[in-house]
Amino acid sequence: MELLSAFADISFLQLALVVGFALFVSIVGGVTGYGSSALMPLVLVPIIGAEPVVPILSISGLLINASRVIAFLRYAGWKIALIIVPAALPACVLGAYGYTMLTSAGVMMVIGAMLCLSVPFRRMLLHFDIRIGKGGLAVGSAGFGFLAGGTAGSGVILLSLLMAAGLGGAAVVATDAVVSVAIGLTKIFVFGFSGVMTVQVVAFGLLIGLVALPGAFLARAFVAALPLHVHTGILDAVVMLGGAAMIVGAFR
Repeated sequence: MELLSAFADISFLQLALVVGFALFVSIVGGVTGYGSSALMPLVLVPIIGAEPVVPILSISGLLINASRVIAFLRYAGWKIALIIVPAALPACVLGAYGYTMLTSAGVMMVIGAMLCLSVPFRRMLLHFDIRIGKGGLAVGSAGFGFLAGGTAGSGVILLSLLMAAGLGGAAVVATDAVVSVAIGLTKIFVFGFSGVMTVQVVAFGLLIGLVALPGAFLARAFVAALPLHVHTGILDAVVMLGGAAMIVGAFR
């Protein structure tokens, strides 16, 4: 009942928008390995504000990525994951703790900037077809961990690291999910310790995560057949526009 009371100030239409969008982005993210955490703030920020967004996505992302691990388990690159996780987690703790120190405007600036930068960063890495070894992967993972701790949309960096390490296709989606589960657990621990895990945060996180669970299995059906370039281009445009809107909102 306490969790249900967290939706008392949220209209039915707003809840319906969150639910429908959560299912949509879980399918998109399951197909591309990119997009879930980048797109959800575009709906959440106007409804509940910027500050709870990253804690909410840490809960929902844990559920979503756990379902992806189950759906894509046989494709996971465990050797790569075992390099990334130990390098990323300590930096993730620092990033998550830093996030709790930000004001509402600061949160919007950080999230908006991350979304805007994520698209050209991903395209640059794809264009140059960069390849990295174990040392470079560990260093890059530390940087990713710090950004993942305090921003939404940083998953594009992990996606780029996995491709630079030589993974492709379903292996990228599966390994991304394995690493993201570890990152999500770490963020939830830090946010819980810092006191930002309010009833509303938990309620929205569970709602989005549970609604999005079927998306991983629907995505698996599309992975082999659906061309990626069209919806990836649309996704990039939406992420850029949404990030710019958050930056403008922060200045207002």
